Amino acid sequence: MMCIRKPCSILLLATYLKISARTEFTNFKCMSLDKEFSDFEYCTLKAVNRSYKYISTKVKLFQVPVTKVKVNFGLYKRFSGYRPFLYNVTVDACNFLKNKKRNPIASYFYDFIKDISNMNHTCPFDHDLVWDKLSTEHINHRVTNILSFPEGDYMMEMHWIAYDIVRAVVKIYVTLS
Repeated sequence: MMCIRKPCSILLLATYLKISARTEFTNFKCMSLDKEFSDFEYCTLKAVNRSYKYISTKVKLFQVPVTKVKVNFGLYKRFSGYRPFLYNVTVDACNFLKNKKRNPIASYFYDFIKDISNMNHTCPFDHDLVWDKLSTEHINHRVTNILSFPEGDYMMEMHWIAYDIVRAVVKIYVTLS
């Protein structure tokens, strides 16, 4: 089949070119609010080269086993400061890990860390918690191919709650361009 008209040639060009967004970590902050319960051994944002960055963290738990955990996560977009954007959800982590299909929003965000974390089983947690090398490539795939987000600066803020007390706050800053 031959394309003679411009719209047809643009369509063919679009099928050969892959247009995708680019994500970049801009900051990663971890704060323990109860150092007798848990503390961060490390919380790092590492740039291997210009195009490959990742974040890693390790939380030391001092009062194990932990049998009651909730996570409040909110997504914020920068508009003259960070403002709420789409999601602010609190999930009972122990129940969620028993049946991930019950909460599709939590499942979408859990899929960011499930392959790089040891938080892949139900309660109790009787070991240190680790995220190992969450890369911008993994984030890029999820925010462009799975569920598209508009360009901008974003912050994911997570409040980790054990026994109904906020124990830690983690903030991940990302630019999507």
